[in-house]
Amino acid sequence: MISQNSNLSAVVLGATGSVGTALARQLADDGARLLLAGRNAETLQELGRELDAPTAVVDAHRPETFPAAFRRAGESFGEIHAVANCIGSVLLKPAHATSDDDWAEILQVNAFSSFAIIREAAAAMRSTGGSIVLFSSAAVRIGLPNHEAIAAAKGAVEGLVRSAAATYAARGIRVNAIAPGLVRSEMTRRIWENDSSAAASVAMHALGRLGEPSDIARLAAWLMDPDNSWTTGQVIGVDGGLSSVLARRKGS
Repeated sequence: MISQNSNLSAVVLGATGSVGTALARQLADDGARLLLAGRNAETLQELGRELDAPTAVVDAHRPETFPAAFRRAGESFGEIHAVANCIGSVLLKPAHATSDDDWAEILQVNAFSSFAIIREAAAAMRSTGGSIVLFSSAAVRIGLPNHEAIAAAKGAVEGLVRSAAATYAARGIRVNAIAPGLVRSEMTRRIWENDSSAAASVAMHALGRLGEPSDIARLAAWLMDPDNSWTTGQVIGVDGGLSSVLARRKGS
């Protein structure tokens, strides 16, 4: 939770996704000023009207669209205090069935976009400090079948977090990541809407349920809060125990 009346100014990229929207609403409720960025212009404008926030269209396949979003945030607020990259995708295929195009896509949307956003956010906050939040996956910490591509891409994000945290610490810029388990989002709809795959997924999480976007948004908002300024270089699991706790079998 962000400190009330904190005057935090934040950029949320991927704001039209399930987690991004939940985070934007959380930050708005806590009094932050927001620049919302995403690929779907119509949905983005609707959310911008709801939260009374300026918007910018960005595309993970076109990193050259990111600078304009940061410029608009700077023009709107003067300073940028926090950035969250909620842009992402998922691919569930074994390596032998993953094409070169699949692999390039998963890297572009997850790893390359994160690098481009670190570059823009760090430049924008070099004189003021601030917080950058990226997203990894529980699949980096625990071997899950058919997750080779996404685990590798998110593993790159984790390496980026630690190195950037070291590089920019002297300037007061904190860099952290959240590693979710399976969250009930639009991106994962085909998994959790299928009864058998949903049941199998729930059984893998020790707490016996799938995550909700709000579960992730609450921690992201906490990491973006300037009151929590002694946390950097961390990858924090919000995964119902998936990556660290053996799920108990039913009836045991």
